[in-house]
Amino acid sequence: MRLSDINLVERDQYVPRVPFEIFDTLRREAPVFWHEEDEPGGNGFWAVTNYEGVVEVNRDIERFSSARRSALITEMPEEDLAQQRMMMLNMDPPMHTRYRLLVNKGFTPRMVGKLEEQMRERCARIIDEVADKGACDFVTEVAAELPLQVIADVMGVPQEDRHKVFDWSNRMIGSEDPEYQVAVDAPQQAAMELFTYAHELAAEKRVNPHDDVFSVLNQVEIDGDKLTELELDMFFMLLAVAGNETTRNLIAHGMLALIEHPDQMKKLRDDRSLMPGAVDEMLRWGTPVMHFRRTATRDTDVCGHPVKENDKVVIWYISANRDESVFSDPYTFDITRTPNEHVAFGGGGPHFCLGSNLARLEIRVMFDAVLDRLDDIELTDEPKRLRSNFINGIKHLPIKFDVKR
Repeated sequence: MRLSDINLVERDQYVPRVPFEIFDTLRREAPVFWHEEDEPGGNGFWAVTNYEGVVEVNRDIERFSSARRSALITEMPEEDLAQQRMMMLNMDPPMHTRYRLLVNKGFTPRMVGKLEEQMRERCARIIDEVADKGACDFVTEVAAELPLQVIADVMGVPQEDRHKVFDWSNRMIGSEDPEYQVAVDAPQQAAMELFTYAHELAAEKRVNPHDDVFSVLNQVEIDGDKLTELELDMFFMLLAVAGNETTRNLIAHGMLALIEHPDQMKKLRDDRSLMPGAVDEMLRWGTPVMHFRRTATRDTDVCGHPVKENDKVVIWYISANRDESVFSDPYTFDITRTPNEHVAFGGGGPHFCLGSNLARLEIRVMFDAVLDRLDDIELTDEPKRLRSNFINGIKHLPIKFDVKR
């Protein structure tokens, strides 16, 4: 493969599978690679694909900004960026520091820990719904259900409204996939509907607070500082999409990996104490968010490669998690892998995933329930992948199984 032939932006190549051979070539020949761009408003970007470079850029918020042009690879007009910068994902300090301090109050270990018993009950009911059928679409009927129900619990959304969140999220994240792109303006319309819902929910929580994170965030205050109504609305949008899409796809990738590696499935069935390591290997293997973007704040370098101020720098987590210099046999799925310093939640630093503990808990609880109740799990058809160069998504995963009685 020639470097001149590489196109990381082309969505169609991600439909059959992640094009790992491209990332292998880049890590080997040009780990910091100037990538031409045939996208509206795009002038090209630095593709950072090695582990060292991804961690360097992810952690250095002084040299590499999330706010200047957002954390998304797509170029946006300045009027759209102004609103995007109200979302934690697209903030730099001191705004990010202040926002994170406030939001962290809703994600303490105590708040997350309180959800575990309820999660286990929800997982049992989710498996009950599919057990007697002996087959299901694991994504839509199992993997998608737990994150939706948990997000509803966390944010105080009535459970009967959770599928609205599923629909809004699919239309926004899957905007380049024909299954979800029902109209040209579908992503914008979905965002508007979700934003309106969040605004109305926040107003209700101020009047009638409950024991949920959104109620806590409506009231939390540090040295007289509170989240504004707009910030609350934007946080709801971020959590509804990020907390739903990423965990759903990770659970789907984890299930597929266990099916395709029956020795690892057996090992986990036989020794459930291996679950924490299995979850980390699923995160490395599946890496739901493939990349984020930063913008250089000054002339600098990445791993010794010169980068100019305002250059777009795209860090590819999906590639870093297969870096041979960090992970031995990176294309081997090994639930006992140690160490396993994957970057599925980011490579450390201030933008490390706020919901990482919640996501780990959801994954662990779901696979406990699956392994407790389902046996002889097999694919009945090929998985259907999302057409996206951003989310490593599985839309459908048809399986059959026996039920343990």
